Amino acid sequence: MKSPLVTECLFHVAGIPIGAPVVVSWAISAGLVASGYLLARRLTLIPDGKQALIELLVETVDSQIRDTMRVEPAPYRAFIGSLFLFILIANWSGLLPGVEPPTACLQTDAALAVLVFLSVIYFGVRAGGWRGYLATFASPSPLMIPLNFVETLTRAFSLFVRLFGNVMSGVFVIGIVVSLAGLIVPIPLMGLHMLTGAVQAYIFAILATVFIAEGLESHAPGKPEREAP
Repeated sequence: MKSPLVTECLFHVAGIPIGAPVVVSWAISAGLVASGYLLARRLTLIPDGKQALIELLVETVDSQIRDTMRVEPAPYRAFIGSLFLFILIANWSGLLPGVEPPTACLQTDAALAVLVFLSVIYFGVRAGGWRGYLATFASPSPLMIPLNFVETLTRAFSLFVRLFGNVMSGVFVIGIVVSLAGLIVPIPLMGLHMLTGAVQAYIFAILATVFIAEGLESHAPGKPEREAP
């Protein structure tokens, strides 16, 4: 099995090398956008099975946001929900023959962590403005500015290391067992891989929610209203 640090180039776009993880990521993103558009056009007052499943997913995401952030979930639903669905499908895509999950690629996980890092800044600035957001690095003392800044970077780093390590280990195990025992024996491992892939997607989304919540709670001006427990 090739190194996860090396991505084979399939083609170039404007001189930029494009590898398989990028193509699979584009396909997953396009599928999610198209599915969301088609489902939104067919909403009914009496939901069918597909609509009921989507509504259950939305309610679950909203519930997690309320429990974690204690705010109305609407402004954060799209980002957290999309993050979860993308990582979930990306993790499961490795079960398709000849497809390596994008989340087993270091660059993809780093990009997801950067998105979470930028989202913390975006939602923090929207809540308290640039002055309020930058002031959080001086809490509880200006002497803490370097440490608070390093902590912010470290949290993003830990996100992609955790996701990459867990997904890559599953890919390696299934690949080794397939090479040694054929296609039938690894089936239970594939079920376990689906379970761990779902758990990793959930953990990543929850940690992103926690990081965003911490950024919101640290703002005195514009601090979001908490709901009654």
